[in-house]
Amino acid sequence: MKRIEAVVQSEVSRQVVKAVRNTGVGGVTLIESLGQGGGDRPQIGGKQIEFNSTDVIITVVNDSQVDSVVSAILSAAHTGEKGDGKIFITNVEESYDISTKEKSADLI
Repeated sequence: MKRIEAVVQSEVSRQVVKAVRNTGVGGVTLIESLGQGGGDRPQIGGKQIEFNSTDVIITVVNDSQVDSVVSAILSAAHTGEKGDGKIFITNVEESYDISTKEKSADLI
């Protein structure tokens, strides 16, 4: 199993979630957040903005779904502008369902 975590601009997060769900994943978590990239800080009205409004979208999928989910995220979030976001993929070693206390790879 893989955990896919995408940090995207808040303006496109709902479209990204919809695109991810359309790939057939079991569930998605959306976390509204603030972020700061490594580039120049944007300004509004002459004032420098310390943080940008970003959202974190998390899903756990079978290895076979990774490419289609990543492709969906890229298609929905890509504008070609700096700050479109990042995608991180990590291994999931174990998962548990809290309500049933069941440990299984089939929980996703």
